[in-house]
Amino acid sequence: MEIWTIPFSIVVIIICMIGFLSVRKWNKADRVVHGQDSAIPEAIEDHPFTVNPILWVILVATLFTGIVIFYYATSSY
Repeated sequence: MEIWTIPFSIVVIIICMIGFLSVRKWNKADRVVHGQDSAIPEAIEDHPFTVNPILWVILVATLFTGIVIFYYATSSY
């Protein structure tokens, strides 16, 4: 299992960066002014799922799991 220590650490760092960047974006969100929220950016209206950090974490974890499975499926014993 020592072979997966560094790749796993890289995946954990990527997931932590996704979480950190998403929290920073939420902190920069415009506050409610006079009872109305700010307008939704056009990029989010067009593709609302691309900015969801949970989906990015799932994608990174699935990709890493797929690489591990592919490695063990193709390696000869």
